[in-house]
Amino acid sequence: VTYQLPPLTPTTLHIKFLASPINPSDINQIEGVYPAKPNFRTLGEHEKIAVAGNEGVAQVIGVGDKVENIKVGDWVVMGTWRTHADATSDDVIRIPHEGIGIVRAATLTVNPCSAYRMLKDFVTLKEGDFIIQNGANSGVGQAVIQIAKAWNINTINIIRDRPNFQELKDFLKSIGATYVISDKDLQAKNHEFEWNKDIEGKGIALAMSRQPLTIPASQLIFQDLRFFGYWMARWNKENPKAKRIEMLNEIIELIKQGKLKDVVCEENNWGGNKEDVSDDALTQSFLEIFKKATE
Repeated sequence: VTYQLPPLTPTTLHIKFLASPINPSDINQIEGVYPAKPNFRTLGEHEKIAVAGNEGVAQVIGVGDKVENIKVGDWVVMGTWRTHADATSDDVIRIPHEGIGIVRAATLTVNPCSAYRMLKDFVTLKEGDFIIQNGANSGVGQAVIQIAKAWNINTINIIRDRPNFQELKDFLKSIGATYVISDKDLQAKNHEFEWNKDIEGKGIALAMSRQPLTIPASQLIFQDLRFFGYWMARWNKENPKAKRIEMLNEIIELIKQGKLKDVVCEENNWGGNKEDVSDDALTQSFLEIFKKATE
């Protein structure tokens, strides 16, 4: 739909989106299977509209005269797929974007933050510790590898076996993975793991998985293992904005230091280079992009 932004008030902002990624959680939300439900509202003449998308970067193009610490030209992070929005300063977080680029800014608040919190919140990791994760080639997995490397933490990374396994292994090693192994080798009996000597006497401090787990009671009783669920959206809801800003600033600093590289993604210019920018043409263009993201 198309709607007109309302006039600025003393406490509101007008922002123009520069880039918005399509994440799996965005698709799950549209499908109705994601726990966080979209916020239905009225936009202009359109009632009960839910704007999809949960991540993106925008530029401030208008500022109310009572808004503090945000000015025209600043970049802010905020979700949703649209070209423009009206907001308040509470709805957005201004980021020091110089030197990080649009793609990294647009993909800042989901995968890197999820990796950061998982490494921070469940055990106290020390330099030289080992962690293990599956799905290591995912966006979160790559962020875990790079942040752990920056903190001198070793990672054992499990990925699905595939024809280009060696190529993917080399890529993950290039961004900081300590060890990379296929799920096939992990399940093989009597397989000798090259990290066995490294973890001897100290074990693995933290493991991460998005797959269902079967946990023997003996592991809980005698090994004192602890299991936690994690959801970034819940953390954002339960913690103050100041703590989120602190986390983002630390992640941005890692990016500026070259320790957290651009996420691998396919960029699509939605209507920017096309002569026909009618609503029908933009709708068709977006549907094509969305289809690619779900394949």
